[in-house]
Amino acid sequence: MSFKKRMTTSEGFEKTSSLLVFYLVALTATAIVLPMCFLGNASGHDLQPHVASWIEVASQWREGIVWPRWAAGANYNFGEPRFIFCPPLSWLIGAALGSILPWKTVPGVYVWLSIVVAGIAMWVFAREWLSPTRAIVAAILFAANPYHIALVYYRSAFAELLASALFPFVVCGFLGVLRRQWSRAPLLAVSFAAVWLSNAPAAVMTTYSLALLLGVACFMTRSIRPLLFGAVSMVAGLGLAAFYVLPAWWEQRWVQINGAISTTYNPEHNFLFARANEPAVIHFNWKISTVAVVLILLTGIALVLGRNLRHERRAIWWMLAAVSVASIFLRLPLSTFAWRYLPELRYLQFPWRWLLVLGFGFGVFAAAAGMRRRVVWWLTLAIVVGGTSVTIAGDTAWDSEDVPAVVESIRAGHGYEGIEGFQPVGANLDELDDQSPLIGEVDPESGDIHTLETVKINVTRWSAEDKVFETKSKEPAKLALRLFQYPAWEIQVDNQALHAEAAHQTGQMVLPLVSGTHHVELHFRRTRDRTIGAAISVVSLICFLIPTTLQIGRRIRRID
Repeated sequence: MSFKKRMTTSEGFEKTSSLLVFYLVALTATAIVLPMCFLGNASGHDLQPHVASWIEVASQWREGIVWPRWAAGANYNFGEPRFIFCPPLSWLIGAALGSILPWKTVPGVYVWLSIVVAGIAMWVFAREWLSPTRAIVAAILFAANPYHIALVYYRSAFAELLASALFPFVVCGFLGVLRRQWSRAPLLAVSFAAVWLSNAPAAVMTTYSLALLLGVACFMTRSIRPLLFGAVSMVAGLGLAAFYVLPAWWEQRWVQINGAISTTYNPEHNFLFARANEPAVIHFNWKISTVAVVLILLTGIALVLGRNLRHERRAIWWMLAAVSVASIFLRLPLSTFAWRYLPELRYLQFPWRWLLVLGFGFGVFAAAAGMRRRVVWWLTLAIVVGGTSVTIAGDTAWDSEDVPAVVESIRAGHGYEGIEGFQPVGANLDELDDQSPLIGEVDPESGDIHTLETVKINVTRWSAEDKVFETKSKEPAKLALRLFQYPAWEIQVDNQALHAEAAHQTGQMVLPLVSGTHHVELHFRRTRDRTIGAAISVVSLICFLIPTTLQIGRRIRRID
């Protein structure tokens, strides 16, 4: 057979294999979201925050705000800097889908797309290390692994699901960098940046996972070359994502971020089958702990049965086994010291989030497990995973009106709940009055906020990032806005900068005005940290594109 004919045959097989993987993964994703077509959306813990963010972003797009930063409807229209701290990929995708589809269908479509990406990403990774059949099995097992089902039905954690779907690309890029040096660096950098832009807890886990993989690789090769290649690629990825990462890190001091790791969300109170917490949290912890036990047992059995992978791909087996065991260890109380002292780890809140990493190891090891009757093993996996999925789906709350209720609340101008930890410093949710006026007046004696009596107001613009109005009063007055005070708000009165106060009881913005007529403008400005972050991302992108373009050019010349 001529070289040309062999190439044609190989390309045809590759195309057929790719189409088969897509069809099977798409079928798996369809099976996962099918109940939503009949029962409505699974009303998980995070459904409302995600859907509200999507609707908010779509609404701001219609106002002409291309890149939202301030969630105006959060905390019942007092607002919060949600989009500075929530990575953008999830809310961009959700808002884009909601702009062309009915909102009720968006969660299901989002889940379907994420599961498809997860399966394809795993196949891209597994086809280099496993046989074609086992690579397809790995793709399906990872796409439908129990933690993904829990993310969909128990939690509606769409951002974390997207990050998990991208995780195989990160590992694929990392191992490619070890094997082919710089040729796979772009994949690692871009996928690492994409995880950071999808979900912050998943990004922290991915960073620690890569650090562990680098350590094992250096130990096995007795060289620091893996550390060099991997570290440079990770730094490049962080540079690409700096426009989000830097502001999110710097502006933590301006919000009540420690509320995200309060007693309820403290990692030490959420270990495997923990009992010390609020009853509702304990109940969920036991459910997710059961899912964890299933995943741990299946992965453990697959590790034992996967002796062939350990012999044939020794380095790969040890590296993936290390991160899998580490993810199990961090679910146990024995890991308390790690949660206390490793940087940023405590902000994961829940140790069971490490099932994201374990789910990847499960997909690889379960597909690679060597048996004479491997079909029996895969059938057993299908029964266990399928049974676990059905149990999770049957145990969730179904509500076909959840999404329409959020849509209606926002359209009616009532706003929605904020995310704990993202409220500005000084904000007091317990003292807020969700019926308070857009602009109220502070009583000079009691400090109470009431409707306007001595001041006349003419509002000309009140958008998410711009507030413009005219005031007229015969006496000095303090105006309380239905808006939380935040350092990024720039205030001008009659073209002169004004320093706003914060109401003692609520933390909402208070403007002290002298008597007379005034033109007031508020603008949510670009702070220095956001400018620096964007500049780093632009420079990183340029530095990334130059060698990538040269590499592509060299490959084209070789083909010619």
